[in-house]
Amino acid sequence: MKLVDVLSRIDAVPLRNGRRVIAIAGAPASGKSTLAAQLAAHREDAFVVPMDGFHKDNANLQAAGLLDRKGAPETFDAEGFVAFARGLRKPRDLRYPTFDRATDSVVINGGVLPCDARTVLVEGNYLLLDALPWSDLSDFWDFTLLLDVPIDVLATRLVTRWRNYGFDPDAARTRAMQNDIPNARLVRSSSVQANLTVAGTEF
Repeated sequence: MKLVDVLSRIDAVPLRNGRRVIAIAGAPASGKSTLAAQLAAHREDAFVVPMDGFHKDNANLQAAGLLDRKGAPETFDAEGFVAFARGLRKPRDLRYPTFDRATDSVVINGGVLPCDARTVLVEGNYLLLDALPWSDLSDFWDFTLLLDVPIDVLATRLVTRWRNYGFDPDAARTRAMQNDIPNARLVRSSSVQANLTVAGTEF
């Protein structure tokens, strides 16, 4: 499927209260951010909101023994994200946290969704996860898209990602295979069916 075909499907989604909210889900390194940015670049009224800003603080994860699992569903403030999604149609600018990968930390109020954005592209791993509280998000999406990428392709991308962040080859592979790939398998096995599933290798 070509990008123009995805754009056509999104353009056909009717507005609700002056806005359409599109969920772009997929495993780590499936290309969610890239696709969302490409889609937004073709629409002046589109805005991308990443889920990554709802990571729990590293200190809290360390205290809970979850720092090594960062990126798993339980390491996100899922309730806070659901509350944020509930307000996506409010007619006002909406602040949200962003994530700084360079410092591995959340930036409080790092982003602002402008009130005049008519197409909101929310991207994240667990937007379609069939487990509470994530499943509560289904009420807020007007259209859902799932990126499907084979595990072996994801593994290669993830190792490269960690290498680019300064990890040596062994450490990069350990990070990818012991944390990211289990999360990827969860996304692939436990996400509800999307309105549109596309091969993430196409974009």
